[in-house]
Amino acid sequence: MRDIATHHRYDVGYSIRSKRAQAMTITNQDELDGLKEIGRIVANTMQAMAKAMEPGMTTRELDEIGRALLEREGALSAPQSTYDFPGATCISVNEEIAHGIPGDRVIAADDLVNIDVSASKNGYFADTGATYRVAPVRPSLDRLCRDGRQAMQIGIAQVGSGRPLAGIGRAIGKFAERRGYTLIRNLASHGIGRALHEEPAEIPTWPARGEKRRIHRGLVLTVEPFLSRGGLWATEADDGWTLYSEPRAPVVQYEHTVVATDRGAMVVTLPG
Repeated sequence: MRDIATHHRYDVGYSIRSKRAQAMTITNQDELDGLKEIGRIVANTMQAMAKAMEPGMTTRELDEIGRALLEREGALSAPQSTYDFPGATCISVNEEIAHGIPGDRVIAADDLVNIDVSASKNGYFADTGATYRVAPVRPSLDRLCRDGRQAMQIGIAQVGSGRPLAGIGRAIGKFAERRGYTLIRNLASHGIGRALHEEPAEIPTWPARGEKRRIHRGLVLTVEPFLSRGGLWATEADDGWTLYSEPRAPVVQYEHTVVATDRGAMVVTLPG
């Protein structure tokens, strides 16, 4: 579940500043094990939801699958417990690019469906997301999804002890420009670990000249670029949650929770 970069021209989404916690730094194996456990749970949940998704299913039905899996693992939905979000997971379809509320919308063939799962267990939080294609799909959407996942991996490759946070956005920005894409520039990555949203706040996944912060050893953060074929900003719907791109254009998002180490990024949101 992404951070809202409030310094842009749109005041979109909920305010997370009042709930911001200090940055989590992994200092021992117990902390790392706790983070890996919830990382595995959210990854398995998202994977199972994607596997179960089919045309004719409503987003509420898909969300109930995620809710049941989280409950079975003893995990709490983070958006629900932290922000009273009206669903266990965020499910965004086509023109919805983030924070989609599960409901009566019916999933159809050729839809782009973003599943974002964040949860907590034993005081540890993890966050993951991915955009899926409902077969059959247009080749252009297939390429957008493939490149969206690659953009995330390029950003993750910039994470490491002592490295600049701005390197994430610079690398993703170069990739997007080279491939002819745009980036949504007011939906950012964020710190995570002991809360859903922690410092460092509003980590840009686009080139940002004013970003001077550095990554320290053990820092826990998300990497989640929003790659688009023309979208530039996120705007909020009347429901107070759902976000749309402006101008309207296809958007994909892929996200992992990672820990910064001296050897690079350790991804903790892996299924297993």
